[in-house]
Amino acid sequence: MPHPETWWKDAVVYQIYPVSFLDSNGDGFGDLNGITSKLDYLQDLGVNVVWLSPIYRSPLADMGYDISDYRDIDPRYGTLDDWDRLLGGLHGRQMKLMVDLVVNHTSDEHAWFEESRSSKASPKRDWYIWRPPKYDADGNRRPPNNWKAQFQGSAWEYDETTDEYYLHLYHTKQPDLNWENPDVRQAVWELMRFWLDRGCDGFRMDVINLISKVEGLPDAPITIPEDEYQDATEFYANGPRVHEFLQEMQNKVLSRQYDIITVGETPFTHSASELARYVLPANKELNMVFQFELVDLDSPRTAQRMPFIHRPWKLSEFREIVGRWQRFKRDEGFWNAVFIENHDQGRSVTQWGNDADAWRVLSAKMLAMLEVTLGGTQYVFQGQELGLRNFPRSWGIEEYRDVASRNFYHEILEQRKRESGASDEDSQAIDMSDIMDGLQMKARDHGRIPMQWDATGHAGFTTGTPWMRVNDDDYPHWNAALQLDDTSSVRSFWKNALRLRKEHKVLIYGDFQDLDPQNESVLAYTRTYQGVRAVVALNFTSKDIVFNLPSGEIMAGISPLFGNYPVGNGDVQGNELKLRPYEGTVYLSTRIPTDTAT
Repeated sequence: MPHPETWWKDAVVYQIYPVSFLDSNGDGFGDLNGITSKLDYLQDLGVNVVWLSPIYRSPLADMGYDISDYRDIDPRYGTLDDWDRLLGGLHGRQMKLMVDLVVNHTSDEHAWFEESRSSKASPKRDWYIWRPPKYDADGNRRPPNNWKAQFQGSAWEYDETTDEYYLHLYHTKQPDLNWENPDVRQAVWELMRFWLDRGCDGFRMDVINLISKVEGLPDAPITIPEDEYQDATEFYANGPRVHEFLQEMQNKVLSRQYDIITVGETPFTHSASELARYVLPANKELNMVFQFELVDLDSPRTAQRMPFIHRPWKLSEFREIVGRWQRFKRDEGFWNAVFIENHDQGRSVTQWGNDADAWRVLSAKMLAMLEVTLGGTQYVFQGQELGLRNFPRSWGIEEYRDVASRNFYHEILEQRKRESGASDEDSQAIDMSDIMDGLQMKARDHGRIPMQWDATGHAGFTTGTPWMRVNDDDYPHWNAALQLDDTSSVRSFWKNALRLRKEHKVLIYGDFQDLDPQNESVLAYTRTYQGVRAVVALNFTSKDIVFNLPSGEIMAGISPLFGNYPVGNGDVQGNELKLRPYEGTVYLSTRIPTDTAT
């Protein structure tokens, strides 16, 4: 059997973005005690593991992914005692807690970096990546190479104290750690043991495939001549020693007395063979990775230059990616992380469904069916179970709080001002509508707005002033309180779908066969496991569709399990399956012949 069953494969993992989940003390920031107060809500939904985005001490330059103290809780979120209380509440409900491990970089306010930057002779100087300046023909100081940071501009920041630059692949306040230094790795192992010994049950590892850089840090190829800085991901994504480092992590920490879940974030990588190295059990690294090929589908091919521009996509492209990863190296034990939403994406009902009022409920339920019927560990992002959608196009750039969104907008604005010769006073006349269109679809901010708990002020998120505007056009009529007792709601549908997924292991462990790879309207497939077959059909359009099954025999001995419309065998006539707009149906056999089972 290619996939021996285990708890973390069966689990439903719910990601919480703490600053936006629930504020318990009225300061406008979500906090740990707010999360603890909603554990019954999560347990009722069917959650097994809660994953917390960073709650460590941080200046919040990148919303907590810039950590200044790995062993303490940021006061905005609470205290270590609050963390212990949350952990106890989860464990008392037979649930687990996974935390974010952010160790490609720290905050520039971390004590390690403050010591590193103090002097070239500092014992921690080599804990970060420092290089002397270059100088051009006119004697102007230049960065050590032409690498572009992910949040725009150079990946190097000049530091006057020692007349050198430090590397930061993201924000200037996020200097990269030097994993070539064994003392850095030892410090990481120790902080991991700190949280494991405190009781945490696993790690989501932020940009873990970036921890090894190519020796010498050479200039990147010039792929966009008009840009000063160039995409250098080939020199730091999946670097030469990354697997050595992760295997050392396994030997020094993960393989000890801990029975935990591990998932690595692996951006800038669509290569299946490259990603397999992190996951295949024989390599002894991670349980699974988040690969972004599917959620990157609606990005332009030059995504690093224009990351927030929306590209129209086709269902044939979507299904090819889904199917390929569902089938990938099953016999060698490759395991998927199933997700279509997180804190770095727009809302899935906007991105992949139809968030218009007429279709929002149906398409959100259809996408839920997609997720729960795909093989791998199930991830649900906060608010996804409610069918939350992106905030309105009418919001201006001032409402966007993410550093990546704001930097992108202002870089394009400055570029257009230079090209047009406009002054600062004339900047209001610069047409930025295309950029705002893209941000409305693609910005990370959409996954970060406060949760919509009820129809009271600020959606019940806070009694104070929220750190970010709530979706005030939406929450009065679309919130958790309205959906909890409504059996037709998106949340009720998610609860039922997650229950059925756990009851029918074919939906977790089964093989995958696409029934019509060229279809641009319906994604239909079978899952087969231990003599049981499921047939799934999902209409991605707002039209009535008649889907032609390859053979009427596929439906022999099959009964409807669930759907987002009332389902019945009357919808199947011969080899024709009638699907209403955004309809999803799942059928299940009692048994199939043993010689065809997987």
